[in-house]
Amino acid sequence: MPQPPTEPGLIIRSQSGFFTVQTESGVRTCSLRGRLKQGKHVGDLAAVGDRVQVTRQPDGTGTIESVEPRARSLVRLDPRPKGVYQQVLLANPDQAVFVFACANPSPHLRMLDRFLVIAEKQEIPAFIVANKVDLAGQEQAEALFGFYPALGYPVLYTSAKTGLGVDALRKRLAGKVSALAGPSGAGKSSLLNAVQPGLGLAVREISAAFHKGRHTTTVRELFPLDGGGYVADTPGLRSLALWDTEPEELDGYFREIAPLVAHCQFSNCSHRSEPGCAVQAAVEAGKVRPERYESYLRLRAGEE
Repeated sequence: MPQPPTEPGLIIRSQSGFFTVQTESGVRTCSLRGRLKQGKHVGDLAAVGDRVQVTRQPDGTGTIESVEPRARSLVRLDPRPKGVYQQVLLANPDQAVFVFACANPSPHLRMLDRFLVIAEKQEIPAFIVANKVDLAGQEQAEALFGFYPALGYPVLYTSAKTGLGVDALRKRLAGKVSALAGPSGAGKSSLLNAVQPGLGLAVREISAAFHKGRHTTTVRELFPLDGGGYVADTPGLRSLALWDTEPEELDGYFREIAPLVAHCQFSNCSHRSEPGCAVQAAVEAGKVRPERYESYLRLRAGEE
């Protein structure tokens, strides 16, 4: 009996072992073909953002026959008794978008630096959205976030209240799969509603479901954009531990620190108190911002 034809699709929702897949012929609720589950697995076999091949079933559902290799993924490593399991928060993101308020609440820049380290480690291009500019003023907003572009992280200044930067954000999101993250109170929902009416509310509902507790099924979802592309809220990023990152490799994820390491006197320099440390010298010379250096030291020590 000939195999039914497959069609390509994108997983846009995951819940309870079932996947909602967007295909050219429509949206289908799909399950994984049994043979894909055979053998030992070190991570999620399929996740939101995965490109898949699907066969259509007579009742209109589908079966995922194969999952295409991931270009990159936003992964949370979960320690298990028999090793490490990779929980895929989002497969194939084109970019990470970190939303922080300029005021009310004051931005927690060490959290932002932590997010940037995660993006660096997982090789996801990132940019920063400095929101609520109307509360702080442009000058104060740039004083807080203005040094990040020199490190290679673009900053978009926005205000859902005045509309500042909303069109620019809409353009940056169009046609791409974007992972969004940011602390509560940053105004992400209002900003997304300004980008696309109803979008912020939908994202907030999924985010709330994510946080309801360990006995609640985790739902992950991509939200389509009118201009093309998708956004995914990644609330799990906030609690993402860096336990899987060795202290000595952390300096490689700070863009301004990484080139200095080779110039330290000692190859195992912790950049804290050793003589001949090029990183400490750069901080003293004003070439590395003290705040970023403090973020590095705290992350290396396992602190928030």
